[in-house]
Amino acid sequence: MSDKWPRLDYLSWRETCSALHLYLQIVGKYRLAHTPWLNHSWNATFYVTPSGLTSSPIPDGPGIEILFDFHDHAVVGTSGDGRRASFELRASTVAEFHANFVRLISGLGGKPDFHGQPNEVQEPVPFDEDHRERPYDRDAVRSFHRALMAIDGVFKTFRTSFLGKSSPVHLFWGSFDLAVTRFSGRRAPTHPGGIPALPDQVAQEAYDREVSSAGFWPGGGGIDYPAFYAYAYPAPNGFRSAPVRPDTAFWHEGLSEFILPYDAVQSAADPDEALMQFLVSTYEAAADLGGWDRELLDCTHGQRGAVRLPDAKLAEKAGSSVIEQVEREDGASKGLYRIVIDGVEAEMTYSRAGKELIIIDHTDVPAALRGRKVGERLVRQAVEDARRDGVSIIPLCPFAKAQIERHPEWQDVLRK
Repeated sequence: MSDKWPRLDYLSWRETCSALHLYLQIVGKYRLAHTPWLNHSWNATFYVTPSGLTSSPIPDGPGIEILFDFHDHAVVGTSGDGRRASFELRASTVAEFHANFVRLISGLGGKPDFHGQPNEVQEPVPFDEDHRERPYDRDAVRSFHRALMAIDGVFKTFRTSFLGKSSPVHLFWGSFDLAVTRFSGRRAPTHPGGIPALPDQVAQEAYDREVSSAGFWPGGGGIDYPAFYAYAYPAPNGFRSAPVRPDTAFWHEGLSEFILPYDAVQSAADPDEALMQFLVSTYEAAADLGGWDRELLDCTHGQRGAVRLPDAKLAEKAGSSVIEQVEREDGASKGLYRIVIDGVEAEMTYSRAGKELIIIDHTDVPAALRGRKVGERLVRQAVEDARRDGVSIIPLCPFAKAQIERHPEWQDVLRK
């Protein structure tokens, strides 16, 4: 495997990882204190760069940006008036890092005032009172950064196939995870809170809209290995038992999230594709079971240098041929509807429960056909056929169920 996806061994660098987590919290809390609130705490996050992790510009003094440089292993600050300051990342204490950072901000013309205690860690110790010696493993940090670069690229590609509200790909210093989140557009029930060392109001603001979220942890927090995660809030019925890909992904009862070990991606024949399967399948489970309007929210993956075709143009491109390409295979016990456009196939399967009842159990529309109302067309064809044949429909498939619920004029075929 190339260096793009390096091996990561959390247990061998967990002390360095813990130290880096706390260092990022110090800088993140400074950004949080000086940046206007942006929904879901997006005003406080870090972003992956070819050098490491950046805060982006912080509106303090002349304007300040902080970079964790994982090539030269330094914290580097630059200001809008041309000043630059830095200090080395090395074996240290959290208190020493805190003092160095306070001096750096003062030297750049900023005000180093921010909350002085960690969040989302067990038994938090104030930064300036944490004098325990912490190691700094340069090789492990470099590997972690290379992994972040690879993951960031796949997450950003995944983000391009969604037209609704979506977070940037960013790193949260509280839970120390790189994350990307999609939103249905609907309000969510109030989050119960209870996250260690985190005000309930922060968690409740973060989850006041329905979400499907995925991310990456280097390890810790309930698992002793690096892993990808995916969850939905609120989790729809049946989410935990939904089929997800690849086969190495599983539901973790303790975390109540889907987990895909980093090692399973790193060792895959195509790591990018393995991770994309996880992102897409967990989102589809959340969106379908949650009744999201995927025809409105989804689109094809973005292409380099090519403008995304708006829905009207996609419909024009598909033309009337979409209607002509609906095929049906009807067997004694099972059947399917199929549409093939430009060599890409979408299908909807069903089972027969007697002569007068079919059960729609699955709909699969590849990303290349999203935004062209192909899934809606499949359901419409099933409705039209049911009327003609005097058959009733039970839509067990969440997508088909949502489509019929949005079309009252189709509901005459539902089983009474």
